[in-house]
Amino acid sequence: MTGSTPLGIGDLLDVVTGDAEPRVASIVGRIRMPRYVAGVFVGAALAVSGAVFQSISRNALGSPDIIGFVTGSATGAVVAITVFEAPPPLVALAAVVAGLLTAIVVLVLARGARGSAGYRLILVGVGVGAFLAAVNTTLLTRTEASVAMGAQVWLTGTLNARSWDQALWAVGAVVVFVPVIVGLSRALEVTESGDELAIGVGVRVQAARRVALVCAVVLAAVATAVCGPIGFVALAAPHLARALAGGAAVPILTSAVTGSALLVGADIAAQNLPLGLRVPVALMTGVLGGFYLIWLLSRNRRL
Repeated sequence: MTGSTPLGIGDLLDVVTGDAEPRVASIVGRIRMPRYVAGVFVGAALAVSGAVFQSISRNALGSPDIIGFVTGSATGAVVAITVFEAPPPLVALAAVVAGLLTAIVVLVLARGARGSAGYRLILVGVGVGAFLAAVNTTLLTRTEASVAMGAQVWLTGTLNARSWDQALWAVGAVVVFVPVIVGLSRALEVTESGDELAIGVGVRVQAARRVALVCAVVLAAVATAVCGPIGFVALAAPHLARALAGGAAVPILTSAVTGSALLVGADIAAQNLPLGLRVPVALMTGVLGGFYLIWLLSRNRRL
């Protein structure tokens, strides 16, 4: 019901029954429904991805946007737009492939680093993400203004003008990969207590981690391909979900619902700011997430 054209419950019921005016039916069916279906499933994908990375890294900062995977997906899209001037489907595909390649690079580099596994993954990911962010900026500054503007619009991270095709990408990723992660949640929970204990109770630690990592990376990459890079949902949603779930180690489904609520709520807030201001949802999550990260770091001295 929210947007530049206010609608009531009666208008929505008319759309469902097929009695709505063509204009109202178009607003709901072609503009608002794809937008919020994308928001629900992108938020869920990011949150579940964040829950997996926080569990595997055993670090509260473990998140695909913090450790560079989202930036890697963005690099793939920027290259596709600025270098090849690819159409939207190929841009989305490039974002997914680049996210997977970035994950491989980060995991390989982190494996050979010193220190605890969680911290080295975070540090290597931050470094790779910073490098890729510089690559993105370089590409934008060395291409034609019109092409660079199109890439910059994508990089803002927004739910504006999402189509059903884009929304269904997110739906498909969540439907396929989240059940796999739910099936692995018990194994991930046990591995948080240590590999030796997990192996002792019969958990195939390396296999469970690899499958969960692949699923989490694909979820983050597809979410980025659909809406552009959106920060801090993957970081904050699992923390809130743990509190809501009463301290459960890996609350996958609760994280998914929390991520959906965070992203959709942030988008509604971004579209209803005072003075008629409207901003992309990534700007709103960035502002709120920045304050959340400061609070998280200040209260947890172990990070």
